[in-house]
Amino acid sequence: MSERVAVRKTYKLFIGGKFPRSESGRSYLVQDSNVSLASRKDARDAVVAARAAVQGWAGATAYNRGQILYRVAEMLEGRREQFVALGVPADEVDAATDRWVWYAGWSDKLPQVYGGANPVAGPYFNLSTPEPTGVVAVVAPEAPALLGLVSVIAPAMVTGNTVVVAASPSAPLAAVTLAEVLATSDLPGGVVNILTGHLTETVPTLASHLDVNAIDLTGVTDADLAAELEVGAAQNLKRVLRPAPADHDWFADPGITRMTTLLETKTVWHPKGV
Repeated sequence: MSERVAVRKTYKLFIGGKFPRSESGRSYLVQDSNVSLASRKDARDAVVAARAAVQGWAGATAYNRGQILYRVAEMLEGRREQFVALGVPADEVDAATDRWVWYAGWSDKLPQVYGGANPVAGPYFNLSTPEPTGVVAVVAPEAPALLGLVSVIAPAMVTGNTVVVAASPSAPLAAVTLAEVLATSDLPGGVVNILTGHLTETVPTLASHLDVNAIDLTGVTDADLAAELEVGAAQNLKRVLRPAPADHDWFADPGITRMTTLLETKTVWHPKGV
């Protein structure tokens, strides 16, 4: 009998809750696995999926969003050994799981922290409430591939935004495996869309796309590319989070800045009864 040849896994993109191959048909080899090489067309398709999911996700109750993020943590805990087998350190997997739980806890508390009643002169109630920005494009950090990815998409998700993320080009297996976790975690399709491949092929399209409302450049390490992306983002006045410093500690307390940066504030005036 001939020796069996193992089936090499092909990791696909994650768009609209499904796992399509890149429309270009291209892939590249990472850790003896084929990973889809996303194109500009894939990036545009991901934005369409993210926009279609905005109304349902932003309209969900904060409690429901928190439940779903907590479910992601549960599923990630159950796949801990799988991520470790991919080369993700065990302490990073644990930190990523805990970060999902941490952000899940913020879902119904952020409006009280970031919004509230404003003192005004006159017979009025004046209330400010946070609302999601919309579609957020994210460049994930190169490393740590899993914890860094979770740390940039979870704050956008919990505040009601939908996300198109360009995963770490050199370590994409953590991202595409996380996509499998998200697909089984009650998360509506299109809320998170994950692209793999070269940043220079997909991110400029996201930066200049007129249906993207904000862009997080955290994982951009090339200063010239970052400047180019900011110029592209200026076309429709996107909110821009600039690249993280090289010595950023992803294991530290993340704070609430990433959440609040991706929120709009709606202020309502209402006359008091007499």
